[in-house]
Amino acid sequence: MNIKIPKSIQLILKLLITVAAIYFVLRRIDLQQVVETFRQSRLALILLALVFFILSKLVSAIRCNRYFRSTGIKLSQIFNMKLYLLGMFYNLFLPGGIGGDGYKIYFLRKRFEIKTRNIFWAVLLDRVIGVLVIFCLAVLLIYFTEIQGIWKNLLWTLIPLSVVSAWFIYRRFFPIFSGIFLRTGLQSLFVQFLQILSALFILLSFGLSQDFTAYLFVFLISSIVAVLPLTIGGVGSREFTFLLGAQWLGLDINLSVALSFLFYLLTAFTSFWGIIYSLNPRFLGKSYLI
Repeated sequence: MNIKIPKSIQLILKLLITVAAIYFVLRRIDLQQVVETFRQSRLALILLALVFFILSKLVSAIRCNRYFRSTGIKLSQIFNMKLYLLGMFYNLFLPGGIGGDGYKIYFLRKRFEIKTRNIFWAVLLDRVIGVLVIFCLAVLLIYFTEIQGIWKNLLWTLIPLSVVSAWFIYRRFFPIFSGIFLRTGLQSLFVQFLQILSALFILLSFGLSQDFTAYLFVFLISSIVAVLPLTIGGVGSREFTFLLGAQWLGLDINLSVALSFLFYLLTAFTSFWGIIYSLNPRFLGKSYLI
C-alpha cells in the first residue's frame, strides 16, 4: 500500500528541517567571526565569483534546453534562459512540487503537445547529469585531500562505474535522451568548473591561502545535498553539510559556513531577477520557438 504524505505535511516537515539545520549551524559557529569574515572580504573577488556563477547558470540553461529539444520542444535560447531564470526564482522561494521545475513542466505542457512524462524526465535528467558530474569531481578531489583509508585506493572505480551505469540507464529507459548523454555531461563538467571557480574566488576574497582542495571537496558534496528536497530552497542543508565537512577534515568551521552563506547569497541575488518574469509574464515574450 502506497502512503501519500499530504503536501501541507511535507511543507511543515521541510520547514522544521530547515529551521533545525540553521539552528544547529548557528549554535556551533562564532557568528560574529563569520560577520567579520564578510566585512573583511574583498569585493572585487566576490564580484568575480558572481560573474562565474552567472556564467555557470547560462551554461546550465543551454544544457536544459538540449533536454527540451530532445522531447520535441524547440525553444529559442533567449526564451529558454528567461524561463530558466524564472524557474530559479521559484526554486528559491517556493517549496515542494510548486517550485521552479514544476512550473517549467506546467508552462511547457500548456504550450506544447508533448507528453507530461517526457517533459518531467527532461527536467529530472537535467538535474541527474549535473549531480553525476559533481559526484565524479568530488571523488577526484578526495585524492588531493588528506582523507585516509584503505577504501581510498579503490574509490576512483566509482567514476567509470557510475558513468557507465548512467549511460546504460539512459539507453535502456530514456532512449530519446541517450543521444545527448555525452554532450550534456561535458556541459555539466563546464558548469561545475565555473562554479568551482566561483567558490574559489569567494575563498580568495576571505584571504584563504591554503587547503583550497579540501574546501572545494566539501563544496561539491554540499552541492549534491542541496539538490535533495530536504529543506526549503536548499537553505540550511548546504550550511549543515559544510559544518560537518569542516569538522571531519579539520577545516575552519566559521570560514566554511561563511563560504556556504555567501554562495547562497550569490544564488539568491541571481535568482531574484526572475521576479521580473513572475510579475510581468509578458516580458518572457510571445515568440518562444526557434
